Amino acid sequence: MWKVAMSEELGKALQSVVERVNQAAARRPKILPAKSPRLVAVSKTKPPDMVVEAYRQGQRNFGENYVNELVDKASDPLILGSCPEIKWHFIGHLQKNNVNKLLGVPNLFLVETVDSVKLADKINSSWQRIRGASTQRLKVMLQINTSGEQSKHGLPPEETVNTVKHIVSQCSALQFLGLMTIGRYGYDLTLGPNPDFQMLLSRRQEVCDSLKLALEELELSMGMSTDFEHAVSIVPSHFFFLVETKTEANNMQNECEI
Repeated sequence: MWKVAMSEELGKALQSVVERVNQAAARRPKILPAKSPRLVAVSKTKPPDMVVEAYRQGQRNFGENYVNELVDKASDPLILGSCPEIKWHFIGHLQKNNVNKLLGVPNLFLVETVDSVKLADKINSSWQRIRGASTQRLKVMLQINTSGEQSKHGLPPEETVNTVKHIVSQCSALQFLGLMTIGRYGYDLTLGPNPDFQMLLSRRQEVCDSLKLALEELELSMGMSTDFEHAVSIVPSHFFFLVETKTEANNMQNECEI
């Protein structure tokens, strides 16, 4: 009975998010691409059976903040056997001494929190060794500290272009996918557009101008459970939301994904 109830609640929660995404996308200016955003379900602290149930309900992209938890969860026999197409995103702060452990994760899809040239170089050299004869490149995003908060990780915005150039030209084992920001929590949208989102849009424009890329070639990762509708309404992006049932949501209203 518990699993049946969890399945029903989780299915309703996921459907609610999808509906809100579609409504937000409908408010997007017509001049923007009609690309659908990618929903990344944050599964930190959640048991494997809840991940499997979300997968069964159609969710494919999952985000984890901590290397050890991701290693354990991604290697769990239940998930390995039930979720062959799962895509793991690492969305937490990554220290260089944990790179090798992270890159051994089954079905690792994207490292979203590269925040320095040194870290990019470490991931690049480690992936070259781990992948062996394979030519598959590892997808990465550059994390930008758009809010300037000392409590947040990420590259200073003014270093964005040069760091992207380094990844593209010097890190042959990596596929640069785009830019990511967490931004400040609880911004009041009655004051106007979120300045952190606007900053990320501006940096994407600078990168595209410098590398002569079309805007749609660079993905943006921004927005969380509290502000994803605003993010979706201004640009096709991907965002994070918590994997939770209705009951859990009542107990975690103030929880943030970082």
